[in-house]
Amino acid sequence: MRLTDFWARLEEAFGPGYAASLASDQVLSQLGGRTIEQALRSGEQTHVVWRAVVAAYPDRVPARLR
Repeated sequence: MRLTDFWARLEEAFGPGYAASLASDQVLSQLGGRTIEQALRSGEQTHVVWRAVVAAYPDRVPARLR
């Protein structure tokens, strides 16, 4: 998954304002206790990070974005 696709999916699922906050502030255990931004900066693949988001927020991510 391209990085632009990742951000588009995150914004579609959570809204632009909350997506940015989620990415910078929310620590996900699925990412080893890192935020989305930290995981991406450290080189984690976007599809791995996206799967962690889906696992952490299964009710917020529409099925078509999974």
